[in-house]
Formats: sequence, C-alpha cells, structure tokens
Amino acid sequence: MLRSFQADLHVHTCLSPCADINMSPAAIVKRAQSLGVDILGICDHNSAENVLAAVAAARGHGLHVLPGMELTSAEEVHILALFDKPELAQALQEIVYRHLPGKNDEEIFGMQVLANADDEVLGFNQKLLIGATTLGVDEIVKNIHSLQGLAIAAHIDRESFSLISQLGFVPDNLPLDALEISPAISPEEALRRYAPALPLVQSSDAHQQDEIGRRRTVFLIEEASIAEIKKALQQQEGRRIVH
Repeated sequence: MLRSFQADLHVHTCLSPCADINMSPAAIVKRAQSLGVDILGICDHNSAENVLAAVAAARGHGLHVLPGMELTSAEEVHILALFDKPELAQALQEIVYRHLPGKNDEEIFGMQVLANADDEVLGFNQKLLIGATTLGVDEIVKNIHSLQGLAIAAHIDRESFSLISQLGFVPDNLPLDALEISPAISPEEALRRYAPALPLVQSSDAHQQDEIGRRRTVFLIEEASIAEIKKALQQQEGRRIVH
C-alpha cells in the first residue's frame, strides 16, 4: 500500500566542520522525529563515520535513516550519495578517503566530531573533510551507482559548490538520479530557471537543529527504501513525488 513519506535527505552532523557542535546524531534524530520527518538522509562532507550512530539512535522510533555522504568532486561539485545500508556508505567512504588529500585545521575549518548514539564524543576526524576529492563528477556518480546508491546533485541553485555553478550546466551523459534544490529557491522558480530534465527534490541541507526539516520532499511510496525512492523519481508503479 502506498503512502506519503516526508523526507529530508540532506542533513549534516557534528562530523561536518561547518555544522553546529550540537548536531549530534541523537539530537538530530530527536528533532526530526518531533517535526514529523519519516526519512532522514545523513550526509556529512566526504565521510559517513557518524552514520551508524544515527541509525542506532533512530532504531525503534519510526524514523528511517538513509546512510549517506555529501561528496566534493575534483571540480568542487557537491554530490549526495544515499544508501539503504551503512556498510555501503562505508564502502564509498573507503574510496573517498583514498582520494581525499589534506589534514583538518580545527582553528580554520572547525571540529569534526565523532559521536555515538548516546551523545558521547568518541574522537575527532583529522582528514580535510571540507576539501575536494581528486575524483571527477563522473567517477563519483559511477562509484555511487556501483554500490546501489542514489546520486543527487546537491543544491543546484547555489552560486558555489553546485553542478551548475562549477560546470555551467547539467551534462546530458551524467546519469544522476535527481537534482536537489536548497531552501533558497522554490520548486516553481527552479523549474522556470533550469527547466530540468531530471526530477527535483528539496532538502534542508541542515547544519544546525532549527534547520532540520525546513525543506522536505514528500514521496508517495510503499516503504522507506532506495528502491522505492528511485521508483518515485522515475514515476514508476504509481510511486511519485507529491511535492
């Protein structure tokens, strides 16, 4: 039976150096629950190390966490990767870490906090997560799809770190699953401005708690899974984006 699922597919934890220190996995889950979010995408910059904590914090609470990551390509394009299972996000993380140069400077970029489901700090990631990988956009999308994930171009309306800002266009031969718009633009304006050939989703790109759920995509699907979301994006078997 199909029903509506409210999804915020782009939320950062305290692992992202640009996120608020209070964005622990447990706090995010609690906030998303209170707002009626059904599906939550955890997408830290170039890392999935806080995904397991978010999955554990959500267990038994009616909130489905999709393990993910926001990758930065060599062209400085941000691409969201979303998966059904944490081990798939971790497999992508291994690839990313092999292609991610540099070391974090906390005074310049901020702390990169590793936390568990009980709000305890486990340590700090020392990689330059805010930096760009040496992987091209096409390589990133190929790797995401090889792990059965969804590849979504992040915040295409932004003037930096978006597919359009960096490349000037959406390549016809790039097999993305969708384009994401930020809270700064409405779907109607995005349709007028970009006339996209791909489906549009909207997410919060939350870096602090009061931003969680401020933009959502409502999917008419059977269950919270990558396969069902993919069907909705492709308007298959009655699945679709409601708004």
